[in-house]
Amino acid sequence: MPLSPVPDRTPQHERDVRYRSYARADGLWDIEGELRDSKTHDLELSGSRKVAAGTAIHHMWIRTTVDAHLVVQAIEVAMDSHPLGHCPQATRAMQKMVGCSMARGWRKAITEHLGGVAGCTHLRELLFNMATAAFQSVPGVFSDAGSGQPPRHLGQCLGWDFNGPGVALYFPQFAGWQPQAEPAPPRQS
Repeated sequence: MPLSPVPDRTPQHERDVRYRSYARADGLWDIEGELRDSKTHDLELSGSRKVAAGTAIHHMWIRTTVDAHLVVQAIEVAMDSHPLGHCPQATRAMQKMVGCSMARGWRKAITEHLGGVAGCTHLRELLFNMATAAFQSVPGVFSDAGSGQPPRHLGQCLGWDFNGPGVALYFPQFAGWQPQAEPAPPRQS
C-alpha cells in the first residue's frame, strides 16, 4: 500500500471503477466503463431488502463507441445491480449523448443531457472520466498538427506545464507558450 498505514479503522465501502478501450475493425473505438459499489458489512436497503457484505449495490456498465474525433456514435448501458427498482429507467436518457464530443464540452454535455433526475448519478460519474480513457486510446486525438496551437493536453497538469521539462523535451515548439488573450469588447460610452 503506497499510503502510510492508519491504525484502528474499519472498512465501510468499496468502489471499483474500470475502463477498457478497443480499436474496432470499422475504424471506430469502443470505450467501456464499469462501476461497482459494495459495502464491507451487511446492509438493509429501503423496503427491507437485505444486501450481504461484498454484494454489489451498484454494478453498472457503459459502452461508448467513438470516431477518430471522439464524437459518440453509439452508447449502450447495463445495470446489473441498483438499489431501487426504477433505476434502470435512467438508461434511456443516455442516448442523448450520441453526437456529443468527448474532446470539448464533454462534462457540460453530460450535465445538460443527464443532469438532475434526467439521469443517474453513478452513470454520470462513469461518463465523466470515460473521456480520459478515450484520449488515452484514440491515436492522434491530441494532435493539432498544422494549427499552430499546442496539443490539448499541454497546460492541463504539472507534467505538461508549458514552462516545465515535459513540454521542453517533447514539444519544444510550445515551451513557454502563452494563450492568446481574447480581445476585449469595445467599450460603450
